[in-house]
Amino acid sequence: MTRPDALLRADPPLDYYLIFATVGDRGRGAPPSGILVEEFLLCDDYTAAGIDGVEWTPAIGAWRGSPASSRAIRTDATLRERVAAVSRRDAGTAYTMLGGGELPHEAAIRTFFRDRQPLPAAAPLDLGSVAGEPGGGTRLYRILFAGEFGERGLANLWPVLRLEPVGDPADPEARVIGTATAATAGHTLTWELRRIGPGIAWCLDVTVHLGDGPISAIGALLHHHRQTIREQGLIPVTIERFT
Repeated sequence: MTRPDALLRADPPLDYYLIFATVGDRGRGAPPSGILVEEFLLCDDYTAAGIDGVEWTPAIGAWRGSPASSRAIRTDATLRERVAAVSRRDAGTAYTMLGGGELPHEAAIRTFFRDRQPLPAAAPLDLGSVAGEPGGGTRLYRILFAGEFGERGLANLWPVLRLEPVGDPADPEARVIGTATAATAGHTLTWELRRIGPGIAWCLDVTVHLGDGPISAIGALLHHHRQTIREQGLIPVTIERFT
């Protein structure tokens, strides 16, 4: 079992969100009511052990822990409509506009992390890896997302994730929407974009046939795909591993 104390801290870029007072404010370019900054804490197999985060509002004028906000944007669909996933540059612009000055460097923001939102950690199921397979068999990851794609979200994903269509995205009953296969660092990876119930959630299932190359290549791909989908408005919930 991979334990949360065996963590990778390569310090990739943080995730930034703007939270607006109303849905209308988000749509018309009004200033946000607050800024949320998060980082997934990863185990050594690239599953998620927790979410570190802080939030800042002009009313308080200081960074504070955000486990309640991190939970809420993933569980409260009404609140999620007032949340926008943004780049660090856009978060910095909002921070300055709200009177915070220059957005702190990411190393400084990490020092504000205090209250972690833990995520369940469990041993991957043994579904029968092939003995003697180069690199140690097969892994199956699931990156779970809350929310729905906007009008252009799926269209924007298609070329970046190199998806081939499977199901009709317009059909709310369709589950697997697209799939792709690629090789990296000697590993072969296949991923499927999957709808989890109409209007409930989405996930990206990634099957990894391990080769002899560095495992870090898997982590890089999972990070890239998670960020690509986050940029289209969905909020990552967790990264699980089943095998």
